[in-house]
Amino acid sequence: MMTWLLACAWAVPISWLLLPAVVPGALIRGDSSLWRRLASAGVWSALCGSIAVAVGLAISGSQAVVWGSGEGLLAVRFGFQVDGLGVAMALLISFIGVVIARYSHSYLRGEPRQGKFFRWMSVTLGATLLMVTCSNLIALTAAWMLTSLGLHQLLTLYSERSWAVWAARKKFLISRLGDVLLIAALILTFRSFGTTEYSELFSMAQAIHHGGAPGVDHTGWIAILLVLGAMTKSAQFPFHSWLPDTMETPTPVSALMHAGVINAGGFLVIRLSPLITLSPVSLNLLALVGASTALLGSVVMLTQTSIKRSLAYSTIAQMGFMMLQCGLGAFTAAFLHIVAHSAYKAHAFLTSGSVLDRAARTAVPPAATAASGYRFAGLLLALVVAGGVVFGLLPTVGVNLLAKPGGSVFALIMALAVTQVMWLGFRTGRGTLALRSVGAALLVIVSYVLAYQVADLVLADSIANQSLPPSIISASVTAVVVLGFASLFILQSLPGGLDRRPWVQALYVHALNGFYVDIPARRLTAMFYRQSAPVP
Repeated sequence: MMTWLLACAWAVPISWLLLPAVVPGALIRGDSSLWRRLASAGVWSALCGSIAVAVGLAISGSQAVVWGSGEGLLAVRFGFQVDGLGVAMALLISFIGVVIARYSHSYLRGEPRQGKFFRWMSVTLGATLLMVTCSNLIALTAAWMLTSLGLHQLLTLYSERSWAVWAARKKFLISRLGDVLLIAALILTFRSFGTTEYSELFSMAQAIHHGGAPGVDHTGWIAILLVLGAMTKSAQFPFHSWLPDTMETPTPVSALMHAGVINAGGFLVIRLSPLITLSPVSLNLLALVGASTALLGSVVMLTQTSIKRSLAYSTIAQMGFMMLQCGLGAFTAAFLHIVAHSAYKAHAFLTSGSVLDRAARTAVPPAATAASGYRFAGLLLALVVAGGVVFGLLPTVGVNLLAKPGGSVFALIMALAVTQVMWLGFRTGRGTLALRSVGAALLVIVSYVLAYQVADLVLADSIANQSLPPSIISASVTAVVVLGFASLFILQSLPGGLDRRPWVQALYVHALNGFYVDIPARRLTAMFYRQSAPVP
């Protein structure tokens, strides 16, 4: 009885949210307040239902609720995967949905198209919830495609804005490529494993990992197709150029896209990690692409003059870092990244309109800067302190990051990030600010470690725990990743005066234009739709 109650706690609100997808469009032009109330009721019921399922999970443990009949790829079977990953993602998505719905009430007040907005916001949230809670690949693929279609309707809310429509078309083409890749992976998975149910797939993959079952054909191709599909959804290089171009959409759409839908690729990799880890090649590909995307987004973000475009490239960088974590096998860290990034981006976009107002009311005194010699000494001291904490202090208290998958790389990246935090205080030459920066850095490390431990417990039965055997290829990938992030650290720590060097100014111009990697995507979009790109 408890099992079916848990299933209904998800099935009812998800069905409610998806219902507007089949309602005739003519009704939208009627009472917009009706659609607003229906969407609000849907997101609130989804949040309450997810809380109920979380309580049930704590009482009954992980389980798959499946009903239906038939055999084969076209069998009518449906269910929910009640485990730590699904429940945590459902709580996150429904909470963000509630926040965006409440914000949109006032943001779109008086807007004649708010009925259409709330309709497709409801469908997009419902499809995303279905994607993270379903128990088989067929439902995941259907929800994956429905999420993209709902988002496309939101991106074209203002159809008279030529650039918004153009960006939506570019996104539409990339999403359809992702659909094809995921469908191909689905077909290959069924042909190789004979099932699409998570529980059966994961148990077979676990047996293969432990050598208790014969190898399955096409596992490498399945993993690569899944990785490529995830790259299209999460704006990985070279499929990222659509994201910065979608800034003409209403702010609630940007918040929903950057805090929710964009995480679908990372979720796909984490959810199907038992399958993807069967192929070391796919993980190495994911690590390389993720690191490249993170570095590209980080550099371009620093040069953007538009708040929303800067946030867009920030999202690209964060998604790249999340995919890097997945590629190195650190799926718990990737999940934690999704949660933190979603909360931050929802807040950042929903408050982006007040940034300039706050800046105008805030008096910022000129920052005191120590002499260049003290600046270098401060940077070196910050690096030593950060390295001592991450590599020395944490292991002594029982937190050994090096023992985790990809731990050595992430420990180094954490040390570099914490160094940047402390250097902000050390570079001033003021003891008080230096101590405050050390305190802030320690707080960041402690908070992350505690959150990681909690996430590790939540995902204990949801992700792959296999460590990849060392190889020359994986070692080379790790070396390239470390070199890339070390170079980014050096670039961000350039001493004053170097910004006037010709090569730095040239780098700034190229970064301002996104290193021109969006030009091929624009040309392909123009060729497909047989019209030239409008002026942004």
